[in-house]
Amino acid sequence: MIKLKSASLFLFLSAFAGLASAQKSTNNGTYSKEMKSLDAAFQKNFYDKATGRYFVVLDPSQREHKGDYLREYTYLWSYCAMYQAANEMEKLDPKANLMEPLKTKMKEYYNAAPPAGGYTDYIMSLKPGERYYDDNEWLGISALDSYARTKKKSDLALGKEMYDFIMTGYDQALGGGIYWKEGDKGSKNTCSNGPGALVALQMYEATKQKFYLDTAIKIIDWTNSKLRTPEKLYWDNIGTKNGRIGRATFSYNTGTMLESYVYLYEITKDKKYLDEANSIADASLSYFYGGQKFRDGYWFNAVLLRGYQHLLKFNPDTKYIMGFKKCLDNVLAVEKNEQGLFKESKGGTQNLVEHGGMLEILARYAWMEGHKQLK
Repeated sequence: MIKLKSASLFLFLSAFAGLASAQKSTNNGTYSKEMKSLDAAFQKNFYDKATGRYFVVLDPSQREHKGDYLREYTYLWSYCAMYQAANEMEKLDPKANLMEPLKTKMKEYYNAAPPAGGYTDYIMSLKPGERYYDDNEWLGISALDSYARTKKKSDLALGKEMYDFIMTGYDQALGGGIYWKEGDKGSKNTCSNGPGALVALQMYEATKQKFYLDTAIKIIDWTNSKLRTPEKLYWDNIGTKNGRIGRATFSYNTGTMLESYVYLYEITKDKKYLDEANSIADASLSYFYGGQKFRDGYWFNAVLLRGYQHLLKFNPDTKYIMGFKKCLDNVLAVEKNEQGLFKESKGGTQNLVEHGGMLEILARYAWMEGHKQLK
């Protein structure tokens, strides 16, 4: 193991200093306490002090080998989860400094290769892999969420850079849409088009440049034409060579499309978009949360929660967040282990991305709890 560089140590301690400030100022309700508890367990168990990096999973035997090379540190995807969680925690205390240290850590994943700079899925100095369009979209969403809150020019710049990169994955195969990952034209996925639309919508809100809005509508229309289910949920992907549909239905895919419609209503005030958002929310509530247990991973559910919380601005009915809350409360009651982490009842090993997703969920509920929206 290499020794921790002083700069990495400073960033790590700065993040904790910001969190300590957040802990002092947030409410002391159930979800705020759970958020603080999970964050402490998260940092204790996943953070590697020797390198300043995070482990991808806790169990060393579950870490992935690429040939003879062990990938023990986290993929970019987990940083996407952590970055958004940090944004939600900063909302609880605007003085907390949680996002910037993570942005610095993510520089290890940056690849400036043409046609546009973007982030690869693994550390560049440690046998990097591929650039996924959705990974870069999640970073863009978080950066632009932060920009809407702070007006930091660096956040807007990152959002624009992510937009520029993801649009290199758009072409007219199947009439439009964004591929899943660079260099693989086998499928176009809801997970690359829903968040792509969100980045475009957020860029429109930040700049008022109409071509961003036009792009978002184009992507949304394409996704609806190819990947929307009869129940107003969303399938996973479509094969570009044979048009075959991958019919898995995940909460995060529905979540990005739901929030896209909320943004469209927010921007245009056209009621048809709010009606669509309400219809998607209704369909998703019964499908994903009717059994009072999460159907898929915590981070997937965090993305759908984003749509529910955004919808509250225009539809005050709390049935969506309260239906979600029943599943969350069940997790808190039965899935936490002696480490303060979560057992992940689906059978997977304890990994970073799911705990980042749970941290985001708890931060969002802490905010809603503090604003008396949980009723």
